[in-house]
Amino acid sequence: MKVENNSQKDNLHPRNLHRNRYDFEKLISNCPELKAFISINKYGIETIDFSNPSAVKTLNKALLKTYYGIQNWDIPKNYLCPPIPGRADYIHYIADLLAESNNNQIPETSHVLGLDIGTGSNLIYPILGNSIYNWSFVGTDIDQKAIENCSKIIEANPELIDSISLQQQTEARFIFKNIITPEDRFTFTMCNPPFHASAEEANKSTSRKVSNLNPKEKRNTNPILNFGGQNAELWCNGGEIGFITQMIYESAKYPSQVLWFTTLVSKKENLSSIYKTLKKVNAVSVQTIEMSQGQKNSRIVAWSFTKKSLSNFLNNK
Repeated sequence: MKVENNSQKDNLHPRNLHRNRYDFEKLISNCPELKAFISINKYGIETIDFSNPSAVKTLNKALLKTYYGIQNWDIPKNYLCPPIPGRADYIHYIADLLAESNNNQIPETSHVLGLDIGTGSNLIYPILGNSIYNWSFVGTDIDQKAIENCSKIIEANPELIDSISLQQQTEARFIFKNIITPEDRFTFTMCNPPFHASAEEANKSTSRKVSNLNPKEKRNTNPILNFGGQNAELWCNGGEIGFITQMIYESAKYPSQVLWFTTLVSKKENLSSIYKTLKKVNAVSVQTIEMSQGQKNSRIVAWSFTKKSLSNFLNNK
């Protein structure tokens, strides 16, 4: 579904602040450096080159400053720079999920604690969840450099200090082990898992992505480095389905400590296997939430081992 010519992106969540075209005048007023990346596309509309990581990073800085109160944000070179509208959608759909067990009221309280698996160097999900709904977060990653950069972001934005904490996963083969301790209680977990099963597969996918965004450019010989993304962000043994399967089996060890486990699922063909694994571990509730940003379709799979209401879970009843 093409949305370049639409004044409103109807496929984004209704509460998403980015359903309309970017207000570049407003964004530039808050982040003057964005002006250098603005161009006019073939429809006569202001835009940026989304295949240029510097342009995307600067747009993110402007969006975070303008709409989410984040004055200082940056990521190291060659790390993934996520598109904020799509990341905000995940947060909004989790809010809807929590509202279902809360008398249809979205909880906007720091008592809601999310666990972001693979937060990367950008810390986007915790930032958005805290800014939009006042939720608290623990962000985890196996990459020490990523964790160190997230720490810099928190320190540079004092309003985040009491709401977001970080924990490095020291054993790459585990997801929740070493992270969820016996005394922990998380309202939800979230994850944008590595999509690919190998560096070669990730490289080919990134080449296609860059080509689709800028078809006139010559094929890049090293698109991962130019587009952004470290190995752990892009691929893992077993790919997306391997990672999510591991996550599901581990989640069964913490049935009373997490209200909702959730993950993005990029590949629709993986759903059947995911549902079978969830049945094996006796998940009590399973939901699939369809998402769409531009021409990309994705979905959230959420599962729970309890029927508790949100208030009872938060009050440990």
